[in-house]
Amino acid sequence: MAKKKPVRKETAESMGARQREISVSEFFLKNRHLLGFDSPRKALLTTVKEAVDNALDACEEAGILPSISVELRQLAENRFVVHVTDNGPGVVRKQIPKIFAKLLYGSKFHRLRMSRGQQGIGISAAGMYGQLTTGRATRIWSKTQRQACAHRIAVQIDTKTNKPVILEDEEVEWAPAFHAEDPHAEPVTAHHGTCVSIEMEAAYIRGRLSVDEFLKQCAIVNPHLQLHYRVVLLSKKDPKADAAQSDFIGQEPPWTVFARGVDSLPPPSGEIKPHPHGVELGVLIQMLKDSSARTLKVALTQDFSRVSDKAAHFICDTAGLSPKAHPRRIAHQESEALYKAINEVKLMRPPTDCLSPIGEEQILAGLQKEIKADFYTAVTRNPTVYRGNPFQVEVGLAYARPGENADLGGDDPVRVLRFANRVPLLYMGGGCAITKSVNSVNWKSYGLAQPKGSPPLGPMVIMAHMASVWVPFTSESKEAVAHYAEIIRELTFALQECGRRLSVYLNKRKRAAEAERKRGYIEKYIPHLALGLHDILKFSDQEQTKVEAALKEMLERTHLQV
Repeated sequence: MAKKKPVRKETAESMGARQREISVSEFFLKNRHLLGFDSPRKALLTTVKEAVDNALDACEEAGILPSISVELRQLAENRFVVHVTDNGPGVVRKQIPKIFAKLLYGSKFHRLRMSRGQQGIGISAAGMYGQLTTGRATRIWSKTQRQACAHRIAVQIDTKTNKPVILEDEEVEWAPAFHAEDPHAEPVTAHHGTCVSIEMEAAYIRGRLSVDEFLKQCAIVNPHLQLHYRVVLLSKKDPKADAAQSDFIGQEPPWTVFARGVDSLPPPSGEIKPHPHGVELGVLIQMLKDSSARTLKVALTQDFSRVSDKAAHFICDTAGLSPKAHPRRIAHQESEALYKAINEVKLMRPPTDCLSPIGEEQILAGLQKEIKADFYTAVTRNPTVYRGNPFQVEVGLAYARPGENADLGGDDPVRVLRFANRVPLLYMGGGCAITKSVNSVNWKSYGLAQPKGSPPLGPMVIMAHMASVWVPFTSESKEAVAHYAEIIRELTFALQECGRRLSVYLNKRKRAAEAERKRGYIEKYIPHLALGLHDILKFSDQEQTKVEAALKEMLERTHLQV
């Protein structure tokens, strides 16, 4: 029997020799589930989500009513190519490789204003996933208003260095993929915009967690959006597939059109400075080091929001520091005293012009456009703050009569549509503050059945939207809102207000149904009453008919008055 070789023990030198820097691209390549690419089905949804989010942000910042085209084209059993085209301002040539093939690169991370994208990861991660699963490059066509031709560029990510590698770069004619309101009509000309094409391993499955559902919810929460969408499949896989789609298997199917509900853009959101009550000690120390101010007082008033000269003096006095001290020379111990003093002083809440809520009228327009119901209502709460970050909560509700909407079952749990900064959240509903708020409301007091600790039952849709400069997601995949007490409180208040309005509607409908039931009984027995009068008072047949007509007329007048 051969002797086992002795295990060589590591030394500090041998372990140190193996240490090397990890690129952010390498990290997310091995942990792509953190970004929403943990299954082929979800990877397809995440890719569409990131591309549509970028398109909407670009159009709104440029003041352009967004028109977006999304096409999923199947190339093999488990391979798709995703095309997303917009009519936005386009991207300048030198920025295209970095935006689409470099993780943690963008313009929104350091800005305190409401926007869909934030971290500069999403669309680059989608391209990296396509590169990992198919080896194919991400292709981008982009044309700005000032350019005569479009740039066509193919890029990949060098995951070891997190830098873009350009494989193709040429000027081409711009051929946008927009379409008229009629899905069979000729394409509409758009003179500028961006188109991104990513080939990847994916699975297209219909249902509540599909691309179809995501885009429908996008149309609800963005009523100013015009969206065209189609899926081109190679073969019929699902026997329960939508008949309108399956008729075109292997052909060019018509486009599904989500028309605009409103013709105006959301109000633009401004940019604000950090609020002192939302800044932690380490961030405060770094801000003081990076400040261009020459005195501590000026740094507090210049680099933070809602700090007046009087408040800055009070903070300095409380911390035992001179207002004329140089901010870069503040020692660590003095920074701790300053941080403590900041949290003791009362300051105005941060400005809220950095938010762009949907608005009650637009919420109603989106719900009425996509969901068939009998009763609609919406509530937009006033802005408030968590950890120094302003946020605003909105809730909409659509209730259908039982049996009138096949998508809304009478005895099933209500559908809860969750949104953050106008983006649908389809996954991780159980860990979301929105779901917790819906379940915590006592819906029985508003006329709905509700199992303990669960959502109410009934033919209803609840949509809840959180708008904030920094949404506290529970993970990098941005699928669920964290359980901050301030957020749950605002959501609960908005849900309760919608519940009270629903209760008024249900009670009114119940009273109307009861009155109609009683009216039916009376109508049923009027002929018998007239016959009884005929027998008692010896009416003629003609008089009996007159009495019966008079009783019906009186009943009708009473019903109209009610």
